Amino acid sequence: MLGFGAVRLRTDMNRLLSLLFHQGVLDEQFLQLQHLQDQTSPNFVSDVVTIYFQESEKQLRNLRNLLLDREIWDYVKLGIHLNQLMGSSSSIGAKRMRNICAVFRAAVEQSNRPACIRALEVLEHEYCYLKNKLHELFQMEQQSVLGDAVRYPGVVHQL
Repeated sequence: MLGFGAVRLRTDMNRLLSLLFHQGVLDEQFLQLQHLQDQTSPNFVSDVVTIYFQESEKQLRNLRNLLLDREIWDYVKLGIHLNQLMGSSSSIGAKRMRNICAVFRAAVEQSNRPACIRALEVLEHEYCYLKNKLHELFQMEQQSVLGDAVRYPGVVHQL
């Protein structure tokens, strides 16, 4: 039987997920990712998302470097990095990241430098928000797993 702390933790996790869906931060693709996780790969989602964050940081750094080049703007390279970031965001269900990438890409296609810079700033802010919230979620999941694993001698546990 789950203790009150574990029940509250699961409630908090569900509340956080609901908030992220309500805000449009995540979409159903994130749920599909969660369904792939099982007892044989209990860290599947956090592992996939960790790789996403590592790759996204590279893409954001590349985008920033391209935008900081005051001499020549390579709109083709900007588009390539945006498409990669947009695709990986879609694959984990990062809906707002994907949508901001689409706006950014439109600015790139219009060769609108000020709009590109604004879009990058919004994208970086959204990336930080997503990373913090998913980190919070994964911490709660870890606490839940640890709490489920605790067994006290002499106490009968019902499953």
